[in-house]
Amino acid sequence: MTAESYDLIISAEDLLKHLNDPKFVIVDCRFNLAEPDWGAIEYQALHIPGAVYADLDHDLAAPRTSTTGRHPLPSEEQMVTVFSRLGIDHSKQVICYDATSGSFAARLWFMLKFCGHETTAVLDGGFVNWHARGYPIESGINTNPPANFIPKMHPEMIVDTADVESLHLDTHWRLIDARAPERYAGINEPIDPVSGHIPGALNRFHEWNLNADGLFKSPGELRKEFAPLVDPEHPENTIAYCGSGVTSAHHLIAMRLAGFPMPKLYVGSWSEWIRDPARPIKVDKTP
Repeated sequence: MTAESYDLIISAEDLLKHLNDPKFVIVDCRFNLAEPDWGAIEYQALHIPGAVYADLDHDLAAPRTSTTGRHPLPSEEQMVTVFSRLGIDHSKQVICYDATSGSFAARLWFMLKFCGHETTAVLDGGFVNWHARGYPIESGINTNPPANFIPKMHPEMIVDTADVESLHLDTHWRLIDARAPERYAGINEPIDPVSGHIPGALNRFHEWNLNADGLFKSPGELRKEFAPLVDPEHPENTIAYCGSGVTSAHHLIAMRLAGFPMPKLYVGSWSEWIRDPARPIKVDKTP
């Protein structure tokens, strides 16, 4: 990467400098699980100039099946098709953003990394911070000239349910649940039909990666907060999961900012784990 490349996050100030840079592809990933059409509607009404839109359900996930979680990872061919349509190739710097400080944009970030595209970053603070600063916005729908995305896959970045079944109680591995504490504890489950968490998992809500302004905490703060969750002798043996493998990618960015090795992502996450009632679950009385 060059000095002008970004591979984790980018500030609003830095993106503003590159707003008309033809080497930058800006992707709006706004989404609302309760209102799936909300993101596309918001995008058409108001977005960062030049941004194209990627829908979580249609572009960043494959159709769910009877055995998968809510947002299965698309196939290699599906990802190549989407990235090419968005105008992404090896020469492009990709910037992803949403309205929740990266919790949905991290999914596109992860998918691009999984396919070997290093020059991809999440906009720190997302659209909310951008808009609050009075930076340029526009309405309508943008498209980019189609590109030829050539993947270089990294299957070592993910684990499947069979892996988690064999590793979740292994003392040499750490499993981090990125959901809110009440969902982890099983006190409140607003999305999935079964509450609780995978036995052995530790809890760290992905929103705890952010400060009061919705920006990522400093690398030092993040390192201090993640350190108790990571095996000091094998920090690479860390797996992140959430409800459907989307917001847990936020932890991958945060841990890399903190200087830890990239955790692995359990893409199926809780919503896939509970598909088989024979798999163990744990419910706590308090979060």
